[in-house]
Amino acid sequence: MRSKSVVSDARQVQLAAELVRLGARLQVLESETTLSRERLLKLYKEVKGESPPKGMLPFSTDWFMSWMPNIHSSLYLDIYRYLTANTPARGIEAIMAAYRLYLEHLHVHQLDNMLSFTRAWSLVRFFEAKMIDTAQCTQCGGRYVVHAMDLHRNFVCGLCHVPSRAGKTRKSTETLVAAVATRPALPVSGRAGTATRRSAVAA
Repeated sequence: MRSKSVVSDARQVQLAAELVRLGARLQVLESETTLSRERLLKLYKEVKGESPPKGMLPFSTDWFMSWMPNIHSSLYLDIYRYLTANTPARGIEAIMAAYRLYLEHLHVHQLDNMLSFTRAWSLVRFFEAKMIDTAQCTQCGGRYVVHAMDLHRNFVCGLCHVPSRAGKTRKSTETLVAAVATRPALPVSGRAGTATRRSAVAA
């Protein structure tokens, strides 16, 4: 019979491997597991067939506020919050489960992935640190990622008011609208706002 410590260590290795497959950076592995840096480096190379990328993790919330990243971040955070509110998933397990659902959602709607796992992990950390929050769009009723300290009284989301610099075709934007309108945790008012978003795109 295995000892508790051996089982725990095996689970740590499994968790680290799952994180690597999802695209987690080495710093995420160090933060979420109890394995040594040396073991993580070896495991990363075994799973990915290459050394982990160097450099610092994202430390600014500004990336999540630009048009396309904001929509994808809002979609992911809605899924994450839905899971934590309606399932036993917590912590890194919830982050991983939400990311897999996010990728499946994109696949169904044939959309490219704009949010890496490390970005998603950072987004949750920013949210839990109250640096990032969500605000309800006054036109469609959906909730979108915003800076926690900003004023959001007359907030309009990026799908109801698509910026000219977005450079997206009408077709791709409407596909994105459909993906966001069917996100798991979107309130009823947000679902009803799909027609509003389409009208804004067509304008």
